[in-house]
Amino acid sequence: MPKPDIESFLKIIANQPFNYIPIAELGVHPLIKERFIGKKITGLEDEIEFSFKAGYDYIKLQPKADFNPAQIGLSNNLSYNDDGTIFRKWASESNGVITDSESFNKYQFPAKEDFSYENIEKVKSLLPNGMGVIGQYGDIFTMTWEMMGFESFSYALFENESLVVELNNILGNLVLSMFEYFAQSENVDALWYSDDIAYINSLIVSPQTLDKYFFPWLKKIGDLAKKYNKPLIYHSDGILFSVMDKIIDCGVTALHPIEPKAMNIFEVKEKYGEDLCLIGNIDVDLLSRGTEEDVTKQVLNIIEKLGRNGGYCIGSGNSVPEYAKFENYLAMINTVKSVNSNNL
Repeated sequence: MPKPDIESFLKIIANQPFNYIPIAELGVHPLIKERFIGKKITGLEDEIEFSFKAGYDYIKLQPKADFNPAQIGLSNNLSYNDDGTIFRKWASESNGVITDSESFNKYQFPAKEDFSYENIEKVKSLLPNGMGVIGQYGDIFTMTWEMMGFESFSYALFENESLVVELNNILGNLVLSMFEYFAQSENVDALWYSDDIAYINSLIVSPQTLDKYFFPWLKKIGDLAKKYNKPLIYHSDGILFSVMDKIIDCGVTALHPIEPKAMNIFEVKEKYGEDLCLIGNIDVDLLSRGTEEDVTKQVLNIIEKLGRNGGYCIGSGNSVPEYAKFENYLAMINTVKSVNSNNL
């Protein structure tokens, strides 16, 4: 029978020394979850059952929120988590739905009061002993450029920056309100903010642009986490070395997913291990096309080098998509469980 241990998990993601190796994911595709528990995921109780049986110390929850994603110019070819997080999406490269003041003024943004925290309010009474809750949302910077389309966003930085400022501010304050709720909620144990700012070879935009439209929001979220003494996990794909000190200065205590094609996790550990717990790094391509033996070997190698005294959680190098081999996902999480059992 699994024995979730949220207190030990919190110590690890707060980067405190501890002889325990948690597993952690930003997302696991519903098809993987359903195969694991042998039934459809239909609600909160099923999500809890999966997280518990798979061996996670937490369930990750978002508020129910509608930013009118159908209007953002995304393709209909989407893959969703049950909690609403998107696995694959293609944003407009040219023009989005907000390109000038007229389209901005017509856009129907949600209000803070529209967000529903129903699942977070009722989750504690449903959790197995020892299990906790992570409050997660993100994409202030990402939604800013997606709503505009990346080309329009890029031109507007020079030709109509006031529009970028207005859009970024309204999105930022809406998402920040979620973290104000998470930070103050007795039901939420940790915070997780996700917002991609890089890819394999570079930052998506200049550091100066991130200083205007990303880092101020991450700092506000980090200040909330510090004020209410809750660890803050931050997710971004890509190579982050050039802005790592800024990420740490914002109050981030754990970094996900250390994308293996972008950053060498051992180099990240050597440079920033005193300040950051590292989460992830098991290549999604390995989970999708490798063998169970390959996965087990990779997990054991990382644990041996990084995970013996805290500061690391095993997980994928992004998320677990529906095309990952189910057997490889099992190999990843079961290897960690075996190591933890032997440490007892």
